[in-house]
Amino acid sequence: MASTSLTTSNLTASSNGNRSSERTHAVAIASARRSRGFQRPTGSDNAPLKVSEYFGCNTFSFDLMEKKIKSSEVARLKEYATSGEPLNREIADVVAQAVREWAVSKGATHYCHWFQPQTGATAEKHDSFFSFDSKGCAIEKFTGKELIQSEPDASSFPSGGRRSTFEARGYTVWDASSPMFLMQTEHGLTLCIPSLFISYSGESLDQKTPLLKSLSALNRRSCEALHLLGHTDVKYCVATAGPEQEYFVVDDALGALRPDLVLAGRTLLGRNPPRGQQLEDHYFGSIKSRVLSFMMECEQELYKLGVPCKTRHNEVAPNQCEIAPIFEFANVAADHNQIVMEVLKSVGKRHHLSVLFHEKPFAGINGSGKHVNWSIADSNGHNMLEPGDNPSDNIRFLYFLAATVKAIHDHGAMLRMAIASAGNDFRLGANEAPPAIMSVFLGETLDEVLNKLTDGKSGTLTERQREINLDLARVPVIARDNTDRNRTSPFAFTGNKFEFRAVGASASISPSLTFLNAAVADSLEIMNAELRRRAGERPSIEQILTLIQETVKATKKIRFEGNGYSTEWHREAESRGLPNLRTTPSALKVLNEKHTQDMLDRLGILGKEEASARYNVFVERYNKIRLIEIETLVEMVSTQVMPAVEGQITQQTAAAESCTRALGKTPKGIADRLTATAELYSSLVDRTGQLQSFLESTSSSHDEEKLAAKLAGEGMELMENVRKVSDELELLVDDSLWSLPKYRELLYIL
Repeated sequence: MASTSLTTSNLTASSNGNRSSERTHAVAIASARRSRGFQRPTGSDNAPLKVSEYFGCNTFSFDLMEKKIKSSEVARLKEYATSGEPLNREIADVVAQAVREWAVSKGATHYCHWFQPQTGATAEKHDSFFSFDSKGCAIEKFTGKELIQSEPDASSFPSGGRRSTFEARGYTVWDASSPMFLMQTEHGLTLCIPSLFISYSGESLDQKTPLLKSLSALNRRSCEALHLLGHTDVKYCVATAGPEQEYFVVDDALGALRPDLVLAGRTLLGRNPPRGQQLEDHYFGSIKSRVLSFMMECEQELYKLGVPCKTRHNEVAPNQCEIAPIFEFANVAADHNQIVMEVLKSVGKRHHLSVLFHEKPFAGINGSGKHVNWSIADSNGHNMLEPGDNPSDNIRFLYFLAATVKAIHDHGAMLRMAIASAGNDFRLGANEAPPAIMSVFLGETLDEVLNKLTDGKSGTLTERQREINLDLARVPVIARDNTDRNRTSPFAFTGNKFEFRAVGASASISPSLTFLNAAVADSLEIMNAELRRRAGERPSIEQILTLIQETVKATKKIRFEGNGYSTEWHREAESRGLPNLRTTPSALKVLNEKHTQDMLDRLGILGKEEASARYNVFVERYNKIRLIEIETLVEMVSTQVMPAVEGQITQQTAAAESCTRALGKTPKGIADRLTATAELYSSLVDRTGQLQSFLESTSSSHDEEKLAAKLAGEGMELMENVRKVSDELELLVDDSLWSLPKYRELLYIL
């Protein structure tokens, strides 16, 4: 039908300047839109290709390299990728030539070093392959020097005070451990080179460099542990990750009329509709045709880029969805998750959908997380967190399990800091996500195993007809965990991995992985040193089990198997001495504490000055987000809500006067409604004025840390006061006067 071709650009022209009619028109557009088709990849016979036939077709993978360059050179590059050693210029020249030929043959004209500054997004500066040869003839050229390093203008990226704005030099450095890829848009293809971003003096300015350093630290300590446990054939270890990405979709015609969604990514006003998620019919429900079409096109684009998407489904809230991948090396998973968010956004636009990654875009409706599944694998393909079929595997499993639990015990506050953000504060502990208290859930089976180890008891435990031998004179035989999952735990064991459930949907997973890797590396270093002190390089099984037993006993307070949402847990956590850092400003302070910085510096992940600079970046970002929200809220109330209420009062006053003339008195219902509206309007004016005054007072603040605390306390309270009155008025104002698309439209029209 013709109306489906309308876009948001038609709104103003068709509304005659009336905002409420803009909303009506946007609702009509959104309601009329249907699924958008897309072209599936086809073979020479025009038959649709299987995913396996085009997966990674836009990725310069190791498999593709072996078709372009010598296998010996590919093997050398793989060694660089796993060792983290500096790249040899000779091999870089070979790779540069091969990737240029491949990219140009696919239609690419430009390349870019694709990196992750401390903005939460990605960045890129495009350079052309075009050049001139010595005779002045036009050619395509790309060298190893250009592949390895580039020099973007770095002055405008956050540095936390480590460099002046007039000092623009910064370097992007090729990360050979992550595959290059071709990003495709309607304008063509660009070769993207995953890169690090460092300052002139070598300090990290991005999210990726600390992640790689944490992987290096974890690799070294994990290999040391395995060698002590007798697995001397292990060459390297790597963290693996699989982030489950949650998000909302709304029609872009409706979203464009919400200044808060456009500028802040969340609704700052809005009354819950009578029907929200209480019927529990959206979770895993049938996917709407228009959304399914969008999902399928996203998956197709991601498959081309080598992103191993596995799962798609509706989430708990209306218009909330999830996409999840197969496990990968953690650094590649971090890159791929950034690509996932970019592709969801870009493909969403083609389907006239706005994709929302904010942790809490709708008050009163479930928010969005990014559950990061994490484990450690060795060079032989063994998962350190998977119980095995022989004693050696189970010693390994118990050792790494104990080290991970110790990591959360020793560095829980740091991990809370790692997932702190302005958006995640709305989600944590809101009966839809774990609380701000870090704890570990292991499940009944493993919890019982560790309790027996702690008690030093021997004997057997039967768990659903699976026997677990707990005689400490021998190696325990451990059943694979088959207990239920605990969605209220921020860090839960799920059979062969841990699920870091507290990560926010909008966040890069690099910081959470960086600090988690650091915490586990630190625990392994402590346990390895203690084991060496007691037994040298060849400890006995009994000595290993004794250390595991002591570690488990010392860290018991971090384990919690109950309901993390309950008020009882908050009281119990306090009695256990577990920190409850409820706001981002309070959580971020952990990064500035001496013990945190000492540990990160010792492991070679972040120097003390780098850590302090990163703290400054995080605090400044929090403040900027909150100030944007406050200013947007004041503007929305002043220019949209108040005029709507004034129109309502005008109508009600006219109705009251008409009744008085006709009946000789004003009916009580009309008078009461007019009084209620007028009183709420007066309250709204007062509260908005208070918020405006608060906003003006922040302009004189030069202490970012104090400002953050002020925004998290007084600022958030004042915003909530304004919202509460506005949402009450939404119920009293004539629907035709209300210009902002309502929750019922944003959440149900697709």
